[in-house]
Amino acid sequence: MQRRRAASSLNVLRCVSETQRVVVLAALLVRAEFVVRFAESPSCFMTAKTKTLLRKELRAARRAHVDAQPDSVTALLFNHPPRPILKAIPDSAIIGLYRAGRYEAPTAGYARFFHERGHPIALPRFANDAAPMGFARHTDPFDESDLVPGPFRLTQPAAQAAALVPDIVFAPLIGFTASGQRLGQGGGHYDRWLAEHPGRVAVGLAWDIQRIEPDAMLQAEPHDIALDAVVTPTRIYGDL
Repeated sequence: MQRRRAASSLNVLRCVSETQRVVVLAALLVRAEFVVRFAESPSCFMTAKTKTLLRKELRAARRAHVDAQPDSVTALLFNHPPRPILKAIPDSAIIGLYRAGRYEAPTAGYARFFHERGHPIALPRFANDAAPMGFARHTDPFDESDLVPGPFRLTQPAAQAAALVPDIVFAPLIGFTASGQRLGQGGGHYDRWLAEHPGRVAVGLAWDIQRIEPDAMLQAEPHDIALDAVVTPTRIYGDL
């Protein structure tokens, strides 16, 4: 097909005047330059559909990774924060966590660890599907007796639980880049909360398979707020 197109272009050049040849060649050069620039800078053409496709691919990769990982191995991971993260957390800090779904990086170990250290624990809470995300106190990270079903198929603190504003938030994600850009579910809940609460530290928890490479594959939009760090089972991205 490419050879036929090239031959067709040559035939056109033979049949036109010198001026027309210049115009045709100029058009071909512009097209070639466009293709080269697109190949070198794919992020310039990122769209919402591209993010949708990224989410689909990353969810599938994450699911396959977790399903292939023995439960005995999973139980050993994310039991407590790595030392560099702990050093950056004051003794009085309120810790924001999330209750992980099956394929998300688990947080139960973090919740128990911080609870035993005396930190107040807060989980996301929504009044309804249209309400903004807030955080409320989670008092029983061992049996979760204080949690109830909530919107978006979440399990969250009950309505009577005290509202809290975490100092550090451990956030779930679909994908991340080494520079700290986060690809979430698409609802923008964490971006809006962080924008409304500047100065809070945001740390993503993820499986290594969730890293997006190269970074340019995920184009940051004006409303996106980068994470201060990302913790995976093998390394820490970022510097607190």
